[in-house]
Amino acid sequence: MNFVELLARLGGMGRFQVTYVAALAIPLLMLASHNLLQNFTAGVPEHHCQPRPVANDSAGDVPLLVSIPSDGHHRLQRCRRYVEPQWHLLEVNGTVNGTTNGAPTEPCHDGWTYQDGIFAHTIVTEWDLVCESKKLRQVAQSIYMAGILLGSGLFGVLSDKYVPPRSLPVTPVPVFPAAFIPYPSGSSTPCMEWIPTEARAVVGTINGYCYTLGQFVLAAAAFGLPHWRWLQLVVHGGSGDPPWTPDSPPPDLALKGLRKVARVNGRKEEGDKLSEEVLEGLVRREPPLPGGALGAKSHLCGPHLVTSGGFHLDMLDFGGRFSTSFAYYGLAMDLQGFGVDIYLSQLVFGAVDIPAKLASVLAISCVGRRVAQAGSLALAGICILANIIVPMELQILRMAFAVIGKGSLAASFNCAYIFTGELLPTIIRQTGMGLGGTMARVGGMVAPLVRMAADVTPVLPLIIYGAAPIISAIATCFLPETRNMPLPETRSFGVSFPLGGATERVTSRTRR
Repeated sequence: MNFVELLARLGGMGRFQVTYVAALAIPLLMLASHNLLQNFTAGVPEHHCQPRPVANDSAGDVPLLVSIPSDGHHRLQRCRRYVEPQWHLLEVNGTVNGTTNGAPTEPCHDGWTYQDGIFAHTIVTEWDLVCESKKLRQVAQSIYMAGILLGSGLFGVLSDKYVPPRSLPVTPVPVFPAAFIPYPSGSSTPCMEWIPTEARAVVGTINGYCYTLGQFVLAAAAFGLPHWRWLQLVVHGGSGDPPWTPDSPPPDLALKGLRKVARVNGRKEEGDKLSEEVLEGLVRREPPLPGGALGAKSHLCGPHLVTSGGFHLDMLDFGGRFSTSFAYYGLAMDLQGFGVDIYLSQLVFGAVDIPAKLASVLAISCVGRRVAQAGSLALAGICILANIIVPMELQILRMAFAVIGKGSLAASFNCAYIFTGELLPTIIRQTGMGLGGTMARVGGMVAPLVRMAADVTPVLPLIIYGAAPIISAIATCFLPETRNMPLPETRSFGVSFPLGGATERVTSRTRR
């Protein structure tokens, strides 16, 4: 009897599993507010240089037209001002009369004037993150993602090193570290292991919808709290796993914990039938690797996996996680760039996840994980690249392509969340999910920095954001299909797939 069969005896998708999924809703709900917060706390208002002081101008009513040059769209430039007032630009009635004729300009030595509006109080206005300092705005988002990257890798490994899964997916993750792991993988990994095979796609989608609802919460919170400090305080103050999250029991109390699960699921008699001999039989099916987390690392990267193709599978899958996050945050963190009301944009970008994730669960269940993952990545890349040829004036069309692309990436997240957990064997699933989360955070960390490439040419970021998911879509075609397959207890998938022009069977052990 393997764990899947044991789980069925203890109630399958019972009350315990439902409670576990429900308890994860709050931290998943707040996750969107954390990751997308800078769209509002780092919003850039309309601004221009402080005009140069003019002698005998005690009233301070010198028209901006004579102090601030205009750009090609007859708007005041943001980062330059005239060295001397250009009085000849005014007629007696104050209208434009001529051009600057190459009048010298200079940077904003005296600071900037910010227009009142929805972005009156942001980190940009407080620290003047504009013009020469505008890159620091992207760096701030990158630093935040780097912090999550650290948590993703560190606590994913610690969960295996200090709480080895052995053969039973009943390993707990402390509440505090789990709050730092994206999606949050520290809690969601054992949650998925408690879920019967046929319900994993639905549960994964429910978790994804919690993140979607969080995007609506963010829009409402940002609208009600326009000052960035208060918004930051409220969002972070409402985070963390709820105290009622039903942690799994530690290995030395596995029998007691499993009986508790059976009791909660209304299968007390089945739980009472469990014995140490039954659990020992399950443990013997997958002996712990020597060296704890180090052993898991060697299992993940050892020569037997390289020769069998397992290492390549991990790298292909983690590459998909990187590309999905990279393109997702490249789009989701540039709402202001579409020229549409940012609150409306946030709602639309969140709403598109609803049909996208529904379509993904149907695709996952009907055509398989591999097709769903590759298809969503390819569609996202095509939509991003399409905006290269759409004129900037067609804001609605550009927004439409971006929304479809973002929805496709949300579907890809949904697929990857399930696909990665099903590809990895039990002995390294926690570490693997942590590494997958690490790759996603690397993508999120790099994404804002790539936007700086617009200084070279405006379309370069779109080319990079669009190419990454398309390349990953092609790579995903080489992954094995895991639909209707039990979670692997070892690196043995029981399926064939093309690799290097030949059909190989990915197997590192002879038994499950």
